[in-house]
Amino acid sequence: MQLSFIVLKTLNSMTEVIVALTVIVSLIGFSNYRINSELIFNPYVTRVRKEWYRFFSCSLLHADFLHLAVNMWVLFSFGRSLEYYYEAYFGSKSGFMFILLYISSVVAANISTYIKYHHNPSYNSLGASGGVSAIVFASILFDPLNKIIIFPIPFPIPLIVFGIGYLIYSWWMGKRSTGDNINHEAHFYGSVQGILFTIVFKPEIGRDFLIHLGIIQ
Repeated sequence: MQLSFIVLKTLNSMTEVIVALTVIVSLIGFSNYRINSELIFNPYVTRVRKEWYRFFSCSLLHADFLHLAVNMWVLFSFGRSLEYYYEAYFGSKSGFMFILLYISSVVAANISTYIKYHHNPSYNSLGASGGVSAIVFASILFDPLNKIIIFPIPFPIPLIVFGIGYLIYSWWMGKRSTGDNINHEAHFYGSVQGILFTIVFKPEIGRDFLIHLGIIQ
């Protein structure tokens, strides 16, 4: 644990702190059932024991190495860019706002899951996908026409196109009982929270987004 504390102190950005903390806890959780059971999001247990911290603590756990690696790579890639944009708009408060965005998005992403499953003691959810989705979609607000390649699409597409498609897909999958153990609703609501949070605190970001798209001048 002392080594973990030293690692966290040497990091230079909020993104790196979140990634490092999540990796440390996830790796411990892979082989520690007690840690998993105490941190995982079980809506029933959360309600009965009033352990509301689980709305966030579940984001520190992951199902396996691939789940962890994908989430942390996306978070690291988009998080650093978003911190740069936040610094330009929020100044000295940018670090605090970034952390507040991430935490509030993880919590918001789990609300619908809680409402749906709080009477089901067998349902569990874990992973940082809600917060990661928020970071991705907040980033899209600043550079919506920037193009990226998304497998298996063989050509670059604008971020705004990817964003709209991702929201539609997550909403549709969240309404189906797919049995894939992926909380698609968390992806959707995390994405929406990332957009709303950023625009509510800095409405001019929403205006600049519309300017980028050529909707207003």
